[in-house]
Amino acid sequence: MDNFEADLLTLTDEDGVEMEFQILDTIEHEGNRYMALLPTEEADDEDENGSYYILREEEDEDGGDPMLAEVEDEELLDELAAIFEQHFAEMYDDEEPDEDEDQ
Repeated sequence: MDNFEADLLTLTDEDGVEMEFQILDTIEHEGNRYMALLPTEEADDEDENGSYYILREEEDEDGGDPMLAEVEDEELLDELAAIFEQHFAEMYDDEEPDEDEDQ
């Protein structure tokens, strides 16, 4: 039996509030690295129905510490979401048993 542990990441926003996320996937696209993150706790003020965030990895201004930034370009965000959705579909297809094997 395989042990499954979610990759978790704790982020601190500009107000100093920490939130924990599960890393769903990471991709390279046009020279940048992007992460799909799912909050481990639902937001109190919104019901997101399992929505995830797409953030871009960057270095901070002070010399190279990694940080994550919002993707503000809506067209790029839609393109990235399509790539992540394709990855998710492929992952789930790999996990489903073949119907012919059960018969």
